[in-house]
Amino acid sequence: MNRPQAERRQRLLAELPASSVAVIAAGHEQTRSRDTEYPFRPNSDFWYLTAFPEPDALLILTKDAAGQSAELLLCRDKDVEKEVWQGRRFGPEQAEQQFGIAAASISEQQAQLVAAMKGKQQLWFCFGDDEALLSQLNACQQQIRTTPRQSELAPQQQCNLRPLLSELRLLKDAHEISLMQQAATISADAHKAAMQLCQPGMQEYQLEACILHHSAMQGARYPAYNAIVGGGENACILHYTENNAELCDGDLVLIDAGCEWQGYAADITRTFPVNGRFSTEQAALYQLVLDAQLAALAEIKPGSSFALATQACYRVLTEGLHRLGILQGELDALIEAEAAKPWMIHSLGHWLGLDVHDVGSYQPKGAVPEPGAKNRVFEPGMVLTVEPGLYIPKGCDTDPKWWGIGIRIEDDVLVTAEGHRNLTAAVPKTIAEIEALMAQDASDPGQGHGQFD
Repeated sequence: MNRPQAERRQRLLAELPASSVAVIAAGHEQTRSRDTEYPFRPNSDFWYLTAFPEPDALLILTKDAAGQSAELLLCRDKDVEKEVWQGRRFGPEQAEQQFGIAAASISEQQAQLVAAMKGKQQLWFCFGDDEALLSQLNACQQQIRTTPRQSELAPQQQCNLRPLLSELRLLKDAHEISLMQQAATISADAHKAAMQLCQPGMQEYQLEACILHHSAMQGARYPAYNAIVGGGENACILHYTENNAELCDGDLVLIDAGCEWQGYAADITRTFPVNGRFSTEQAALYQLVLDAQLAALAEIKPGSSFALATQACYRVLTEGLHRLGILQGELDALIEAEAAKPWMIHSLGHWLGLDVHDVGSYQPKGAVPEPGAKNRVFEPGMVLTVEPGLYIPKGCDTDPKWWGIGIRIEDDVLVTAEGHRNLTAAVPKTIAEIEALMAQDASDPGQGHGQFD
């Protein structure tokens, strides 16, 4: 069975030293209210290594003193009565057949952990993830140390597995890229549907419902994060999620939303006029943000970095804000002083993958940590967002004609050997493209969706 997860486990084992054991937990169901639970989603590291979807599971990877490795998945047993009420379970036998890894019952967890840890020098797990697991690992170590006539030693050192897993997850394999493209495609189509649906007098939550509906109808039942739908000045609140205001004629609306597909996230932002036509001021600021994004995208290639892309973005923003009179003074001095930052207070982007803000260092491997620095060199297989924005809230120190305008344009980008590939390029983002799409009849079957009631 050729599963990408098996190769990932072998890559992780290759990073572990001899005489070590690594433990990765799936996580547990979380109560939403009284006797209802949130939909379960496995821990991202566990999913990356197994694709096993059930809660309360455990992955144990061992490497002996000679460098020989072993893998074991612990999962819930089959239980006819519980499956009638709560859904089917794989059970160890079926899990082993379907997921290509040796499996045993989670009821044997204590014994299996003790057996795996005996004689090992190092115990690896993700610090801070699961306090109950940490307590059990400590108990297992203590059991090994205190067992009478015990000839084996317990691990003498506990090591954080997260940095190793973060490095592995940062570079996406072909299987991951295909899943991320599917998440991006579904989300892109959902954004286009929302653009066509939008009209003055609607509520922000109706556009959110359109995004969720379209994604779920394509099989992506869960969002990757809580959608942001901000009309007018609400778009100036970076993580606005109330989504309960009316969309007004003459305003822009910002939608930041993406679905999750088989664990992988899409993250797209588009900003467009509620009535389908940009005003003069809106168009001027929107084109500036788009130009800044295009400048940043030109830097997304092997050998470049977030730092260089951000520099290109801020240069364009500063020049444009100066041209529009929002920034005053000598241009070179404004660029040197990073004068555009108060109008774009967030970073240019972030890694993307199993988590929306995915794991992986933004600084070179082995470098002394530098707070806020993002100077790691891009490599093929990295996936990131590129999302410049401008936010001009009411009452700020500029001409009132700009007040209440918030704009962000965000795409998901794969670094390739040749440069980059925009996974979300299907969503219109030029002024002409947006206005043309919004002018089309949303009930036209040729556009891929009908009216949303």
